[in-house]
Amino acid sequence: MKIRSVTYFCNPQFPLDEAVLRKAGEFLANAKFAYEAAGYEVQTTRLTTIPFPLLLNGKVEQAPLLAEKLSGILKQIGLAYAALGPALIEFPESYAVIPEAISVGENIFFSGVMADRANGISMKAVKACAEIIQRASSITPDGFANLRFAALANVKSGAPFFPAAYHDADTPAFAIAVESADLAIEAFAGQQTMDDGRRTLISEITKHGQAIARIADNDLSNVRFNGIDFSLAPFPDDVHSLGGAVEAMGVTKVGLHGSLAAAAILTEAVDRADFPHIGFSGFMQPVLEDSILAKRAAEGVLTVKDALLYSAVCGTGLDTVPLAGDVTPEQMTPLLLDLSALAMRLDKPLTARLMPIPGKQAGDVTEFDFGFFANSRVMALESAPLNFPLGGNESFFLNKKS
Repeated sequence: MKIRSVTYFCNPQFPLDEAVLRKAGEFLANAKFAYEAAGYEVQTTRLTTIPFPLLLNGKVEQAPLLAEKLSGILKQIGLAYAALGPALIEFPESYAVIPEAISVGENIFFSGVMADRANGISMKAVKACAEIIQRASSITPDGFANLRFAALANVKSGAPFFPAAYHDADTPAFAIAVESADLAIEAFAGQQTMDDGRRTLISEITKHGQAIARIADNDLSNVRFNGIDFSLAPFPDDVHSLGGAVEAMGVTKVGLHGSLAAAAILTEAVDRADFPHIGFSGFMQPVLEDSILAKRAAEGVLTVKDALLYSAVCGTGLDTVPLAGDVTPEQMTPLLLDLSALAMRLDKPLTARLMPIPGKQAGDVTEFDFGFFANSRVMALESAPLNFPLGGNESFFLNKKS
């Protein structure tokens, strides 16, 4: 198990207050030292802000300038990445500026709200997020820029995983995101009963979660601790594959029936574990970041519909899903709408990070040269533009299931 990121939350104001950012860098350097001294590898340290429309006091046209300036400062303070939060339904013009802002800051992440409790599901915002994905896909020849954008449904502030992270206060805070799919594999390997594997996993998550929280409380108490997102995040090799964990639980190939039950059991184990929860904290299914998921998607065993189905019981939703380069915003809109409906009806946070790849069609091999990706094949999207009334621009509310 590793710490994927220590994420610092702040409001750096605009123009950027470099003193605030330097303080963030100093805190994160101390946090990295504290966790590594306790035996935890820390892969990255990251910073996230309040949503950029609020940071810019509504002057969203300055988002590319903000991204460019923050990108340069990150290198000076020793941080890998920053997230400038989501475009907001209350600022409809904030969505259109994101592709340009992504293109000028290679280490800056963004997101866009499609649905929340205050505004319901906004069809305008759903369509705007689909437009962002389509436009961002052409920033680089391989479509890689969409790694730095996610569409959000019912996602609250304070979660440390990017691109979904954002802050909601002026006072700083921090949170931990872990990479822990290997714990699930080890817990279920060789077990004869599901309960034995589940007890082992809950015990391991609790042990590590409480150890991480003690360091936060004892050594890093000068900044508020939001908690730990213990989503069972993978690394793209079989030893750290959450798809591999599903198959260790008895499913022959993830994507076949039984996979949803496995995803539900793994997510519930995270729920049962005793540690300070924040964010998604569940089964994570990033197709291109997980070697077994990538393999099953390439085989056609795991489909987009399967991943959407598992979103009903998992943590994050649809993540790093490779799509055909000529997919249109009108074809992606129904998928984003389905995800938003799940999030609102089930009252759970879900995101979509879709990756159309220029020049590729369904079935073509992906060719990313990125250490955190396992290549796969472009997945088919069974979707067509919506007709009225769903195809309109209205907002509507779904009460959460009682």
